Amino acid sequence: MLSKTAHFITRHPKLIVTFAVVLLAASLVGMAATRINYDILSYLPPDMDSPKGEKILEDPFQMAATTMLIVEGMPEAYTNQLRQSIEQVDHVSSALWVSSLVGIQIPTNMIPEEIRDVFYSGDSTMLIVQYDTPGASDETMKAIDEVRALCSKSCFLAGFSVVIRDTRALVDQEMPLYILLAVLLSYVAMSLTMESWLLPLTFLMNIGLAIAYNMGTNIFLGEISYITKAIAAILQLGVSMDYSIFLYHRYKEECTRFDDKRDAMEAAIQAAFTSLSGSSLTTIAGFLALCFMQLLLGRDIGVVMAKGVVLAVASVVVILPALLLQLDGVIERYKHPCLHLDFDRLNRFALRHKALFAVIFLLLFIPAVYGQTHAEAYYQLDRSLPQDMDSIVANDKLKEDYNMATSHFILLRDDLSSTEVNELTGQIEDLDGITTVLAYQSLMPKGVPDFFVPEDLREIFKQGGWQMIMANSSYATATDEVAQQLKQLTSIVKSYDPGAYITGEAAMTEDLIVTADVDFRVTNYISILAILLIICITFRSATVPVLLVAVIELAIEINEGIPYFTGTVIPFIAPTVVGCIQLGATVDYAILMTSRFREELQKGRERDEAIRIAASSSDISIITSSLVMFCATMGVAFVSKIEIISSICLLLARGAIISALVSLFILPSLLALCEPLIAKTSLYWRNAPEARKRKKRQSEDSGKEEQQPALSGRNH
Repeated sequence: MLSKTAHFITRHPKLIVTFAVVLLAASLVGMAATRINYDILSYLPPDMDSPKGEKILEDPFQMAATTMLIVEGMPEAYTNQLRQSIEQVDHVSSALWVSSLVGIQIPTNMIPEEIRDVFYSGDSTMLIVQYDTPGASDETMKAIDEVRALCSKSCFLAGFSVVIRDTRALVDQEMPLYILLAVLLSYVAMSLTMESWLLPLTFLMNIGLAIAYNMGTNIFLGEISYITKAIAAILQLGVSMDYSIFLYHRYKEECTRFDDKRDAMEAAIQAAFTSLSGSSLTTIAGFLALCFMQLLLGRDIGVVMAKGVVLAVASVVVILPALLLQLDGVIERYKHPCLHLDFDRLNRFALRHKALFAVIFLLLFIPAVYGQTHAEAYYQLDRSLPQDMDSIVANDKLKEDYNMATSHFILLRDDLSSTEVNELTGQIEDLDGITTVLAYQSLMPKGVPDFFVPEDLREIFKQGGWQMIMANSSYATATDEVAQQLKQLTSIVKSYDPGAYITGEAAMTEDLIVTADVDFRVTNYISILAILLIICITFRSATVPVLLVAVIELAIEINEGIPYFTGTVIPFIAPTVVGCIQLGATVDYAILMTSRFREELQKGRERDEAIRIAASSSDISIITSSLVMFCATMGVAFVSKIEIISSICLLLARGAIISALVSLFILPSLLALCEPLIAKTSLYWRNAPEARKRKKRQSEDSGKEEQQPALSGRNH
């Protein structure tokens, strides 16, 4: 089947290219139709309390999102008119201000203190705007834009949904720059080590098609996160470019054996498919390990990237051969001198001092593990954004003027008595850091029956058998203070209603912290075990997998430990994602060198000579592959204003270089030292199965030849 497919591809390159273009058009449609989710908190496991609370806010309360609008130095008539206009905006469920409660005819100093403290500060006043669609939905984003359009320059719209809106705008603005930099820098890196100016462009064209197919087929997932959107293309470029390089080198090798370049490409496709399908398994395993995160963002990144690797391999064995056959003459015409790196002296030095390098390997684990385990991470999602964004400025103003850094939404049974609710709100108000508490009972004069209360106001606080209390806190999200406050708040609320829920940005972020702590350990263990198994099957060895994974794990520990020694605090998601990706993508460097080492041993070479040849022949491939990964991600790390994206890309860029260095300079020494043990714990390490069979047949044939003369003599 593979032979027939390869023959068809090489005989119909124009048809293959035409088909690729048709698929590209369909992929662009799929890309445009795929929704992008900008709310990381929406990826929390749905069985946790805070997401359950969000669902209740969404339905029946129609308060899926809440923003705070601060109006400075404007007359009350303006604010009341603004409130009425905002309530007319589609998907705004309510705009709560003093006029909703007591009217604007009553002088400010006569408004009850508990209400005045909520809505006034200095010469500014605050409106609470609520939406009936989820905080990151397209409808809410559009509603926020319309609310902003109604406001003057003296208005500041704050809240998590507004931050999401500004994040969306920033990602859309930066995305073309990400792609441009990744392509440009990758082209420069490949041009340094390749002899043709057009060959890197051909590779980029092929990977570009694979990226488009990957992003287009995301339509079947319904939506992807903005983080996945931002890094998927550059990651796919970085981890799969060496597949194209391998096919091309194999093609040029086969050209020396065939007169017809189509036959040479046919042979190259068959050889490349077997090698690439095996090589890509470790990368796929690294990405799929992310699917085991409780935070569903991991599954989002993992599925998209694993699919991307599969499509990259498919494009390399189907589309790239057709492109190369069509452009072969032009590629050969535009040749140039390239960089020839020779690490033979360094390799010889490392092998002469292999015991020293083995000791260095072991000693490096001490600072690396210490740094990795003590590196600080932050969970405040708005901290990763430019602090001059309109939403961040508004949030800061909300905290400074109203001492309101975050809001807790408490959802309880509606059948609690007024006495119980008043006791509960009193205990909440006494908690350290709680600035104001908004509840149905606290806003209504005592003794007023429900049927006297305006229905619009009642529906804000009571819906579908639930009642809502809003508690504002001066403690910032993802701090120790707010974590302690939430514990105390939960204890109080559950004592009145064991089935109650507490939600809001702070509560959801606290659940995020608990989830991420487990995810980091689980995904790393799963990725290590999966890749150990793949390498074990590949080499039929018990020791080779441990050695190769240990080398790359050292590189990962060094990479993730550097922020501790530099005093850098990184976003929480970065180490979890990078650990799996770096292991899956760069363990191929170690596999390449080990495979060549085994090949040289099976040719009958001595151990030191075999590893020297393996190191020298693998150097340029490892360097080229790591440089492409470095260039594809480093440009984004420098230009992105969103720290979650820039941190992930910086760690990946640095990780590619560190993995290459340990593979080039430490792995050869370890392989040479451990080779006797590897030989005892591996099948067919020094003799390939085919060689053993060949020797056995030769032995049997020589035995028959020895018996033949004797038999002939007797017959004679």
